[in-house]
Amino acid sequence: MKLRWSRTLTLLPALALALGVATTAPAAADAPTVRSGWNNYSCKPSADHPRPVVLVHGTLGNSVDNWLGLAPYLVARGYCVFSLDYGQLPGVPFFHGLGPVDASAQQLATYVDRVLAATGTSKVDLVGHSQGGMMPRVYMKFHGGAGKVNALVGLAPDNHGTDLNGLTRLLAYFPGAKQYLDKLTPGLSDQIAGSEVLNRLNEGGDTVPGVHYTVIATKYDEVVTPYRTAFLDGPDVRNVVLQDLCSADYSEHVAIGILDRVAFHETANALDPAHATPTTCASR
Repeated sequence: MKLRWSRTLTLLPALALALGVATTAPAAADAPTVRSGWNNYSCKPSADHPRPVVLVHGTLGNSVDNWLGLAPYLVARGYCVFSLDYGQLPGVPFFHGLGPVDASAQQLATYVDRVLAATGTSKVDLVGHSQGGMMPRVYMKFHGGAGKVNALVGLAPDNHGTDLNGLTRLLAYFPGAKQYLDKLTPGLSDQIAGSEVLNRLNEGGDTVPGVHYTVIATKYDEVVTPYRTAFLDGPDVRNVVLQDLCSADYSEHVAIGILDRVAFHETANALDPAHATPTTCASR
């Protein structure tokens, strides 16, 4: 039994790291992001960009670190930008997105209502990385969000879960590992392909009416595997492979959300399709 648990405890950190997206040193939870122009609740959307943008971090991310690149990029282009923390576990600072996905979706619902009230708008645009691109679909389908969202842009989202290049199948060889994962880090379990949450989410179709969907994936994704499982089927969906926009772009799962300017440009196009410009390797 000791040997079995030793193997279990060896496997779980690997799964957690594989599903995670935050590799930079964590910033302070109360970092004054308003100084950089985002999370400024006095911001009023302009006629050019009439909806606030809510950024939704990925697993093991937070409202600051995940968006040190994209948030200032969008602010500089005239958007009111906000970001939330969700999926916190007791005693685990900075590294969030580990709680149950359904509970995280309810946190997003509360946060969106706060942003709408502060900005005086009726809808938001959502941009999410990894779990942050999938979990908003749970919010829209089961937590009243469908009528409050204009567009969802997913950066390497795990819309249909992941098998981590087969790593999740090893759980069956470590007795108790899956139960341990379910109990301690349910947000990880919920993202494994075939989970109850994902089956319920995708049953009856990937999309809800009235929302514009964009998925930006990278073929070098080592977390969402196979990478095309990020894609959605349905009306008003645009699925994009980063390397089709720039063949020299080698960004993998982490980089596409944190620092890839090609992905940022395509995100801006998705938020304002009427003024979209071609996304190339030279996009800035």
